[in-house]
Amino acid sequence: MNILKLFRRYKSSLKKSPGDPGRFEIVISGSGGQGIILAGRILAEAASIYDRKEAVMAQSYGPEARGGASRAEIIISEKKIDYPKVMNVDILLAMTQEAMDKYGFLLGPNGLLIADETLVKEIPSRFKCVFKAPFSLQAIKLLGAPIVSNIIALGALASITKVISRDALIRTLLDLVSKKVLVMDRIAIDTGFKLAQESGFQWEKRRAEK
Repeated sequence: MNILKLFRRYKSSLKKSPGDPGRFEIVISGSGGQGIILAGRILAEAASIYDRKEAVMAQSYGPEARGGASRAEIIISEKKIDYPKVMNVDILLAMTQEAMDKYGFLLGPNGLLIADETLVKEIPSRFKCVFKAPFSLQAIKLLGAPIVSNIIALGALASITKVISRDALIRTLLDLVSKKVLVMDRIAIDTGFKLAQESGFQWEKRRAEK
């Protein structure tokens, strides 16, 4: 049996076997200039460095440096990650309508969609579990800086999914962002947690169906 056939068999077995509740496949998506790749890096490093989990990240840009669709793919697991590519996305964060339209198909049937309702106006009815919040609007209203909408969204994601801890998220920001924006980013995290907690939204990963 050649390598290609082995790879196809391995992909098939992943789709048919029950999901690992300790493994999370996450896609963060939006447009260039929204800090999508930075958000993915923060999430992966928070998980691996401070929460002591396994994590890998891959990134993809659209045809334009700014404005084109981009995404970060992150896998976080309590076990060794044998295959570092997303196969059945558990969590999709969509920061723009274009990202929603382009990457929505990646989300698994039991997955969680987190959307910036400021910019995402149309969500297909097939999505069963959806959390919407005005991340971009809050970034402008509270901080006057739309660029921190990605950090607000990360705070909400962490609060809802528990995939990373609040402490790990904050400590990673200390490592990655400059001191002049650190206070603003810390407020952004708190805003994301508050949005999630005030909504009373709860989500628990379920095992994928065979």
